[in-house]
Amino acid sequence: MAQEDVFKKIVSHCKEYGFVFPSSDIYDGLGAVYDYGQNGVELKNNIKQYWWQSMVLLHENIVGIDAAIFMHPTTWKASGHVDAFNDPLIDNRDSKKRYRADVLIEDQLAKYDEKIDKEVQKAAKRFGDSFDEAQFRATNARVLETAAKRDALHERFAKALNDVNLEELRQIILDEEIVCPISGTRNWTEVRQFNLMFSTEVGSTADGASKIYLRPETAQGIFVNYLNVQKTGRMKLPFGIAQIGKAFRNEIVARQFIFRMREFEQMEMQFFVKPGTELDWFPQWKKTRMAWHQALGFGAENYRFHDHDKLAHYANAATDIEFKMPFGFKEVEGIHSRTNFDLSQHAKYSGKKVEYFDPETNESFTPYVIETSIGVDRMFLSVMCHSYEEQQLENGETRVVLHLPAALAPVKLAVLPLVKKDGLPEKAQEIINDLRFHFNCKYEEKDSIGKRYRRQDAIGTPFCVTVDHDTLQDNMVTLRYRDTMEQRRVPISELRSLIEDQVTITSLLKKLI
Repeated sequence: MAQEDVFKKIVSHCKEYGFVFPSSDIYDGLGAVYDYGQNGVELKNNIKQYWWQSMVLLHENIVGIDAAIFMHPTTWKASGHVDAFNDPLIDNRDSKKRYRADVLIEDQLAKYDEKIDKEVQKAAKRFGDSFDEAQFRATNARVLETAAKRDALHERFAKALNDVNLEELRQIILDEEIVCPISGTRNWTEVRQFNLMFSTEVGSTADGASKIYLRPETAQGIFVNYLNVQKTGRMKLPFGIAQIGKAFRNEIVARQFIFRMREFEQMEMQFFVKPGTELDWFPQWKKTRMAWHQALGFGAENYRFHDHDKLAHYANAATDIEFKMPFGFKEVEGIHSRTNFDLSQHAKYSGKKVEYFDPETNESFTPYVIETSIGVDRMFLSVMCHSYEEQQLENGETRVVLHLPAALAPVKLAVLPLVKKDGLPEKAQEIINDLRFHFNCKYEEKDSIGKRYRRQDAIGTPFCVTVDHDTLQDNMVTLRYRDTMEQRRVPISELRSLIEDQVTITSLLKKLI
């Protein structure tokens, strides 16, 4: 099945099983805005809990805050967002659709990569066990020709980005013969910059109202609170401040479901270090963050680092952790060495000193910062994309199953009475009443036991327990495992010990130590 079709099925699955709904769905939705349903919010909260605990529980020198969405408007002048928070946009005159110019070119680069991968896959199939992939990539004429085109495009693209050369970006699109996905034509306008911040007004009257912005990132809330946290927490360098919160960007080219939205959630940690040590900490945080992702068990081959072609004005090093989505490798987390830009700017615009006094060296300085920033919604999407599977069973049936990491699953245990009589529902409820304080349980009695298993498979429930007539006699139940569909009889008294260690966030955190 084509990856595009797989992605469409995942989007449909998210709505059908209560993970993600279009916002204001009864009014036909609002573009690039989504609501999380009853199962989606549980999965999302579990992702956030995994991140939060990995930061504040596993690191004695990292604490958390929760800053307001509204901030003094000078904040965004100081940070550079008012003047420089722009996307390069281009319109197709025939379809009347607008696109990000950089994304169009990135997609073209991905097509070159895909072409090379297809050549490699064909050769691997042809030569079997004797296939040497490295040698093939280094010697095959078609691969070398495609790689040369890709590298030349990449070099030209990176230069245009760094030079903010909008004319060159358009010329690249024309030279590469990139067409509009809707109209199929190359009738492109000029490339223009577009500021992404939402603005609003605060104040009780029109005359007295002042213009403010919905925050486009959560990081600035950390920077303006840096001294508050450092002094009240008596923090010593190096130390970090973590935050989870909403951010807002007026994305003109919002697409690919919840991958790019106008209202989204970020998990960010700013790690303050002594100047001159930031490039020592940068690779350490790269390693730490990659380990966090890979602990979910999705396979190391589905992750990669991608160094930025264009560094932001505040950074001296930047890389992305990319995950293999159905539509290619895409960024889920950014790791940046932000230097002391933000703190210095806020000191300049506020007139307040934000320096750190080092009692050991008797000197004051503005700390440098290593940032780790991950999109909750993109992380959610990567988990869903990797977990979704349509399985052909031996009896000819098909089952849809979400192989969610047990610790992230919305429901950990479903308790199912075999029939709705003879005291079985009461016994099932008794089991839930005992276990609900330890992990999320769900009771379900409607339809055949087979259909109930399928529903739980579709929402990713790792364990099901069936209560039958024998249970009333021997206090044993049938425990079913989602991924293998294995079933075995176990004592009710052992359910908690069998399940709890596998479904808690702690089970993931232990892999990181």
